[in-house]
Amino acid sequence: MESLNVENKYPPIPTSLKLREAQPIQRRVLWPCGVGVTEGDVYGTKYFQIKAKPSQLKLSFSYRARANAALNSRSSSVEIPRQWYNLVADLTIKPPPSLHPKTFQPIKPEDLSLLFCDELIKQEASVDQFIDIPEEVLDVYSLWRPTPLIRGWKNCLIHPHEYYYKYEGGSPAGSHKPNSAVPQAWYNKMANVKNVVTETGAGQWGSALSFACSLFGLNCEVWQVRASFDQKPYRKMMMQTWGAKVHPSPSDLTEAGRAILQMDPSSPGSLGIAISEAVEVAAKNADTKYCLGSVLNHVLLHQTVIGEECIKQMEDFGETPDVIIGCTGGGSNFAGLAFPFIREKLKGKINPLITAVEPTACPSLTKGVYAYDYGDTAGMTPLMKMHTLGHDFIPDPIHSGGLRYHGMAPLISHVYELGFMEAISIPQIECFQGAIQFARSEGLIPAPEPTHAIAATIREALRCKETGESKVILMAMCGHGHFDLSSYDKYLQGSLVDLSFSEEKIKASLAKIPRPVLS
Repeated sequence: MESLNVENKYPPIPTSLKLREAQPIQRRVLWPCGVGVTEGDVYGTKYFQIKAKPSQLKLSFSYRARANAALNSRSSSVEIPRQWYNLVADLTIKPPPSLHPKTFQPIKPEDLSLLFCDELIKQEASVDQFIDIPEEVLDVYSLWRPTPLIRGWKNCLIHPHEYYYKYEGGSPAGSHKPNSAVPQAWYNKMANVKNVVTETGAGQWGSALSFACSLFGLNCEVWQVRASFDQKPYRKMMMQTWGAKVHPSPSDLTEAGRAILQMDPSSPGSLGIAISEAVEVAAKNADTKYCLGSVLNHVLLHQTVIGEECIKQMEDFGETPDVIIGCTGGGSNFAGLAFPFIREKLKGKINPLITAVEPTACPSLTKGVYAYDYGDTAGMTPLMKMHTLGHDFIPDPIHSGGLRYHGMAPLISHVYELGFMEAISIPQIECFQGAIQFARSEGLIPAPEPTHAIAATIREALRCKETGESKVILMAMCGHGHFDLSSYDKYLQGSLVDLSFSEEKIKASLAKIPRPVLS
């Protein structure tokens, strides 16, 4: 067929979108933008003929997902959740309040207004069980949600039974992070905020927020941990492609950064330092708000779309998980999958073993203390009751496995203290061994972070093989590792090393945490 030229005013555009014969298509489709599409058949090849001006080819976010839903959905009965789930509502023992960093008194909503827009402050303190997801956010979610629940190949884990993984790597940023970045950007846009600032470690969160800001016309500025800024340049390029400004942290642009550089000009940085820099900028500029990619309640809330989808998908498979495994750094990915299942566990419907997996190089749950601590190095954020290694703890820069934050999300820490979950730590060589095994069987190259969940899943599968138990294992696969191949190269070249746990280093860091006396 020849190209279609509309009224000779516009350049030629293609007249067909070729689809594989096996793919289902409808007889007649009316796209939301009004573009007419008609089925045809040329030499046995299905095609769609498009009758439209080029200006009409601006498709809505929701169309793009709906057009592909029939082709790509692993579970056609599952829809994108229309509400986020708030675990706080179902806990009889509520988590301790966050404290003001100066007065050590419970934080008030107005104390957070310098950093966050009003709607996110409401969500942070909410005790409602469910919070509606705005339609505009659902439209963007539909670019990649619902995400697939995949039944794994048994030979990957040398396991005679079933394991599944919920894969979040199909988002534009390649991870679960846009689940929170999109609503945070949208709520700030609705509040007439012009600029947002944030921190990022490996770059997953910075990429996600940059993407979200590009959709809603916000300016985005990112402080990236220096070690990752140098080791992973493609994450920086992703952020810049979506319009963000990216600075290595510590930087000379902030008082917090300059103070660190004065003490250590070659500092590799940490998430705590990067948070201090971003928070400082937000606090000093009235037209700027701060966005955080993990730890806080509202971030974990947004991620629960993962678990809500997964519950229905497991039902479609006719399975109930016996073991749920996810990696933990700040905790957003783990909470996103686990919290809806914890709700079902509290109802007595299921009783899975829920395991958080962290790196031995930064083991806040398994080696930290449960205490009030700052979320950043400079002590500018509220004090949160969490499992912490100390707010000035800096992981070794040769740690390749991600998950570098000094503290665990307060809500996850609280759930851990209540006994609803367990935690283990795994060294990075074992994690990358599992990642290679997974990639060569499943075809997906995992980000360094979920390699911890993979390694733990392999451990559990081998344990089942030894004991003869039959268990259904559900794993959080939170992103792909296409921009983390330098870490894989280190492993494949034999230069990756396991990092010994430094008791002295953490003791020194813990000695500096505040000791608030609550009235």
